[in-house]
Amino acid sequence: MKFFTIVLVILISLCSVHSVFSKGTFINEKNPTICDKNVKQYSGFFQLEQQNKEYFYWMFESRRTPSTDPILLWLTGGPGCSSELALFSENGPCKVNSAGTDTFNNPYSWNTQANLLYIDQPPGTGFSTGKYDNNETQVAEDTFEFLVEFYKAHPEYSKNEFYIVGESYAGHYVPAIAHRIFIGNQNKESNINMKGVSIGNGLTDPEIQYKYYPQMAYNSTSAPRVPGWTEKNYESAMKAVPGCVKAISNCNSNAKGAELSCYLAYETCNMALVEPIEFSGINLYDLRIKCAKPPLCYDFSNVATYVNSPAVQSAIGVNKKWQSCNRLVTIGFMLDWMHDFQNKIPVLLEAGIPVLVYAGDQDFICNWLGNKAWTLALEWSGKDAFNKAPDTLWDPIKTNSSGIGDLRSANGFNFLRVFQAGHMVPRDQPENSLTMINSFMDGKL
Repeated sequence: MKFFTIVLVILISLCSVHSVFSKGTFINEKNPTICDKNVKQYSGFFQLEQQNKEYFYWMFESRRTPSTDPILLWLTGGPGCSSELALFSENGPCKVNSAGTDTFNNPYSWNTQANLLYIDQPPGTGFSTGKYDNNETQVAEDTFEFLVEFYKAHPEYSKNEFYIVGESYAGHYVPAIAHRIFIGNQNKESNINMKGVSIGNGLTDPEIQYKYYPQMAYNSTSAPRVPGWTEKNYESAMKAVPGCVKAISNCNSNAKGAELSCYLAYETCNMALVEPIEFSGINLYDLRIKCAKPPLCYDFSNVATYVNSPAVQSAIGVNKKWQSCNRLVTIGFMLDWMHDFQNKIPVLLEAGIPVLVYAGDQDFICNWLGNKAWTLALEWSGKDAFNKAPDTLWDPIKTNSSGIGDLRSANGFNFLRVFQAGHMVPRDQPENSLTMINSFMDGKL
């Protein structure tokens, strides 16, 4: 099985590496009136010219002042998981009822004061189709072209502030795309008014983050210990860390044979540090609960029923069976998995573009310990100030509880540990997550 997997990864890589980047066009744009009937919506496909790629997008205007409120681009991770998962289960204007027959209003939607734009990417994800991508150069270029053409198709938003936010594997996507936008603006290829970047429970710096799996499983200080784990399990996992870190380092070295190192790092690190937790039956995305429905551990069948209904597909302009995640897309990114992308962030910070890294403290797979560690290790001019800054209780809405989380900030760089939230912070803490993102966009973190 492993031989088949590595052969498939290499074949996908060879088939995709010679993609020719090109401009695109928007086709068959619709104006749905479902989910949030009180705002203007756009949905449809962005087709890359000279490439067999069509990206599905769905935008909801702000419930406040669409003409001046920011554009917020949301990216779900996976890789290969649809952004409709977030739309209907996390931060979108509506949620799907248990039967999958209708929706109900989400008062904590992130379009409360932002124009909220979802995109299914890379190709093969959700409703998007076409030749698969397998690295962040392709992801960044395609998304950049999408945005350039989006603003041409909708010039009414061209002066609005732009924010990019993503979750999980978007810890790779967001830095890569934000960096491409920054370079595009510098080179006058674009004029995107990028004002902020945010990553939620992301995989951004694997070389640091994988070190913290044993501690998160055994003694996180924030979440329950993994069932059955003893000090012996912890010590065994810790012994696997140096070899894992070395393999990840070799993957990032760009030396001869680095691709093989990337595959070996993916296999050995996950086998030693992630699979034992998965086999315990606990939810990798929330250590407080058991895994209800592998592999995602959550039951999204109601979302699938809803978005696959003929009425919904007709409203949004699609005709394709939707699935929450595409395993083939995931496999295609296996050589990309262990690459570090935190190095795309300093140039943004130096240019005065704020960055927010947030993490729910009950998540295992992209846990807050590892995320905080890489933010502290990041090399940039504000490193000393950030490392010396205190972790302060953040409670802007003056709750009667213990607050939203612990916040550390310096020179535009922010790390927020969100209390009592798993991998999907907007799902677990909807009101607090809305306060968080609105405060970030308002410059009030």
